[in-house]
Amino acid sequence: MVSLLLSGCTSGASRQAPDGRSGAAAPTSTASSPAGRWQPRPGLDWQWQLSGRLDATVDVPVYDIDGFDHGAAAVAGLHDRGSKVICYLSTGAHEDFRPDADAFPASVLGKGNGWEGERWLDVRRTDVLEPLMENRIAMCAEKGFDAVEPDNMDGYRNDTGFPLTAADQLAYNRLIARVAHRHGLAVGLKNDLDQIPALEPDFDFAVNEQCAQYEECDELVPFVEADKAVFHVEYELPAAAFCARSRALRLSSLEKKYELGAWRKSCATTGPART
Repeated sequence: MVSLLLSGCTSGASRQAPDGRSGAAAPTSTASSPAGRWQPRPGLDWQWQLSGRLDATVDVPVYDIDGFDHGAAAVAGLHDRGSKVICYLSTGAHEDFRPDADAFPASVLGKGNGWEGERWLDVRRTDVLEPLMENRIAMCAEKGFDAVEPDNMDGYRNDTGFPLTAADQLAYNRLIARVAHRHGLAVGLKNDLDQIPALEPDFDFAVNEQCAQYEECDELVPFVEADKAVFHVEYELPAAAFCARSRALRLSSLEKKYELGAWRKSCATTGPART
């Protein structure tokens, strides 16, 4: 991923949604779970930015940004604007450009996952990976993030170089959720649609890419039925093609570009729901 820098207000005007609006009224994002963690509710508008200079001016209740590339000041700045902040981390793949990359032994590194500099991890090796991920998640907590988005959590469905099973993935994903909760952070399930029925109770929200394109959005309904947000993006479909269905399902849906820069078009700003 490209490094991010906190922008000043002057960069925000050119990066608003195409309709010129910077946000819309949304359900409150301040609710807490019984354990005291932030619990995002269905329908919250959000911004997901993992590349380019961070545009901190988008008027939304939730931001999702890279955990390594931003410090406590950036998180505090978004909090001052009234936004909760999710910490993006890769927990299922090694990234050779991260500051802790050398701490991962070669024995846990598998095949490439399609992104430059990234390789799947052997998630069976929790003896190695748990302390490494604990350090990463602790970093998020120390910077003041409210939640974690752990990425690459569906290796068992990919050619990782390891004979991973669904049971291996369930055990690892639950481990990551427990670690996040130990640090007082909410945690989202990234993709991994097939395991939603088993994993929904362990996670506080979901993050999904392209469920509309692949006609899979109904599989995310268990999160909504549990009063948990589903943060969703599409890259190849225009917002007009999926927003009505997203609103009917109470998904928090965006049209984004693959580089996940500042540009966004939100289903929260494209008109009333039609069912």
